[in-house]
Amino acid sequence: MNSADEKYMRRCFELASHGMGSTQTNPLVGSVIVRNDRIIGEGYHHEYGGPHAEVNAIRSVRDKSLLEESTIYINLEPCSHFGKTPPCSTLILNHKIPRVVVSNADPFPSVSGKGIAALKDAGVEVHVGVLEEEGRYLNRRFLTFHDRKRPYIILKWAETADGFIDIERQEDTAVGTNWITDQVARTLVHKWRSEESGLLVGTNTIIADDPKLNVRRWAGSNPLRIAFDRNGRVPETANILDNSQDTLVFTCTQEKFSGKTKSVLIDHDYDLMDVLTELYDQKVISVLVEGGRQIHHTFITSGLWDEARVFKGNINFTAGVKAPHMDRLPVEIIEFEGSELKIFYNTDNER
Repeated sequence: MNSADEKYMRRCFELASHGMGSTQTNPLVGSVIVRNDRIIGEGYHHEYGGPHAEVNAIRSVRDKSLLEESTIYINLEPCSHFGKTPPCSTLILNHKIPRVVVSNADPFPSVSGKGIAALKDAGVEVHVGVLEEEGRYLNRRFLTFHDRKRPYIILKWAETADGFIDIERQEDTAVGTNWITDQVARTLVHKWRSEESGLLVGTNTIIADDPKLNVRRWAGSNPLRIAFDRNGRVPETANILDNSQDTLVFTCTQEKFSGKTKSVLIDHDYDLMDVLTELYDQKVISVLVEGGRQIHHTFITSGLWDEARVFKGNINFTAGVKAPHMDRLPVEIIEFEGSELKIFYNTDNER
């Protein structure tokens, strides 16, 4: 491995990130083709079912004869199986590209190690593991989905300076959100929503805030709305039941929904992992958990979370619903006007 390999692999990461929110259960992959320390082609995987990064990169090279003197960089192992597209390892061999540099091996059973082996067996010079940890971070959703057989879980909440996530509500308290963060932070949350497969809330949050749980402040697709409504308390007029986007309700009652809203019947003593297994079976690769307190507490105490993004505002509620407690220090703090964003990672899952 050399500094040039790292430089071009970082470009692969940059390209791959453009597919965030569009590749569904597929990984984020970028590819760069270099000849004589000059990029002659590049591409990334745009959307689920579309051409892979290597295909787009090779297509972008005007003079295909130069490929026989080039190195192709890919942040994830080239596939060796026929799926929705032909094998990328075969495409590389057909164009006689002599050198391949990869960041991560692919954990997908149909691929793992086979693409690399096919290239090596054909005499291609293959280097694996360039910026491996950065590559794993980029595809942490994909890797968690396949390694742990559950979605990648991101917890998100905003808390006041005195540690509350909501006011103390009375029967006559108006339904709606009591904002803690500014407009910039709220727009950022909508960007996050566009990047994840699912968006999860509990019954109390739906009743108190009546959220729409869509992407309004950012370009991108609406995620699957996921709701816990154990006892069927969510009113029929709730925004989450408006059939405007795909919605999944976990409930213990025999509720019947139609259109884009569906239910999953669970026991009163359901296990959180059972819910995540159901989401895994439905190909939900990642979930942004937006509340409320009990839902967050359950994820934290079970250890079934991977990342947390916590806004800390500069206002006080004095009383109300206490914010969830994190038993670790943030790895990063980002300053906003009127608030700060703390980023946590569940390093216990790395053991």
